[in-house]
Amino acid sequence: MARVLDLFSCSGGAGWGYRLAGFTVDGCDIADRPRYPFAYHRGDALEYLADLTTTGEIQRYTLVHASPPCQAGCALTVGTNHAQGWGGTHTDLLSATRTLLDATGLPYVIEQPNGRAVIRKDVSLCGEMFGLGVLRHRNFELGRWATAAPAHPRHRGYVRGYRHGVYRDGPYVAAYGEGGGKATVTEMQTAMGITWTNVREELTEAIPPAYTRWLATAFLTARQEVLT
Repeated sequence: MARVLDLFSCSGGAGWGYRLAGFTVDGCDIADRPRYPFAYHRGDALEYLADLTTTGEIQRYTLVHASPPCQAGCALTVGTNHAQGWGGTHTDLLSATRTLLDATGLPYVIEQPNGRAVIRKDVSLCGEMFGLGVLRHRNFELGRWATAAPAHPRHRGYVRGYRHGVYRDGPYVAAYGEGGGKATVTEMQTAMGITWTNVREELTEAIPPAYTRWLATAFLTARQEVLT
């Protein structure tokens, strides 16, 4: 069975998608994640990856997925970084993550939100592609494998909530922050297809499992084509 290492795993939104595609999933996150639904190592993700590579244990994995905090590339506040356990400085974790992933010799996926992070946007996914109740655009850099990027469909309307003092209704909920018409915990769970955590902070950071299910299926298809 294919096995994926889910780095910076948070609550497991990415990991769950890989599981749905048939992968065995192991996670790693620096924060305590008691609701993470798979085998889990608590610790610094980059140190853990370096150790696995040095010992050769990384070879038990088929693929590595990494969602490094985009501190240097996104407009996160120092307060938000601190709340997530990332510290008060804007460290470029993305470059260090890519360097270590390249050293593994394995295929990999790096995930980032829209922003100023320097990442190849090999694939960009949106909730509308999967009929979800969130938009949550995410970009993915693919290392040592490739797949055709899907077309981005037209959005069906607004994200529900207030913008500049004006309230708009729409088919999508805002799965971040609080107040101003933003989604409740239950609405976020339903909109993203996440049932195993009801912690707001974890839900606001999660990506919908549909994204990584699509990526994992594309990876397995590409891998099979190479093998045959």
